[in-house]
Amino acid sequence: MGGLAHYIERAGVATTGISLIREHTEALRPPRSLWVPFPLGRPLGRAGDSDFQTRVLRSTLRLLDTATEPCLEDYPEEAGETVGAENWVCPVSFPPAEPGTLEARLRAEIARLRPWAQETQRRRGRTLLGASGATPDDVDTMAAVLSSIAGGASLYEMPAGGAHVEWWHSMPFLLRHIAEDLRVFYQEAVAVRPGQGPAPDHVALTHWVFTETVLGEALSGVGKAITDAGDRRLLTLRGYIIPEGYVEGDESFGKRQAGDPPGFQRALVGNALLRGETE
Repeated sequence: MGGLAHYIERAGVATTGISLIREHTEALRPPRSLWVPFPLGRPLGRAGDSDFQTRVLRSTLRLLDTATEPCLEDYPEEAGETVGAENWVCPVSFPPAEPGTLEARLRAEIARLRPWAQETQRRRGRTLLGASGATPDDVDTMAAVLSSIAGGASLYEMPAGGAHVEWWHSMPFLLRHIAEDLRVFYQEAVAVRPGQGPAPDHVALTHWVFTETVLGEALSGVGKAITDAGDRRLLTLRGYIIPEGYVEGDESFGKRQAGDPPGFQRALVGNALLRGETE
């Protein structure tokens, strides 16, 4: 959106916007932008808090009156947490971890969640799963692909177990979308819960996935495989798959080092590699 703002301004229309990733906005230098310290996917902050969201919008629009040159201002309020991990309960009680391969344990976990995910899909009349090209019937296949990569298979080749699906992307970029689709499956499964109470927020769901599920173990294994590959351009992929705070001893996209491309160019270089556009 920061890039689009430049084109819109050239047509004589003033623009303002919200930034969730400060580094990207600093590189693009849109005419006016308000950086907010909120989780990705929550540009207005707390869900269901209309007063808070209105304050964010007003601060964003106020830049149209006050900014006389390209600016990036900081929003002063933290969004806070609406529902902590301790305030909700997954509808499925996972038994203690049993011995077995990562794929077998992940498939077993998925099998326990499947009835709940299907119920959410029935109630909503749709699913948000599908960014990879897979369907809800392909969840076990996605589990097999992630398990294979976590177990040491090539990041650049589709494991044999996933060859029958008509994927929308090529490896290794596809791994980003498989990870997203499996997280959607888990999120839809926990959306249907007995009893009353608010739904878990993004922070609580992320914490649950990466600390209490086999899926989190598999995603972390994929992240380690990316790290072990030794190509810093691949850290862009790791950042897409592993949220900030869940890569031990490092930032999700990797800490800046000498020789890294500057600013947003780093992400562009990484994305080009993932799409197979560079060697």
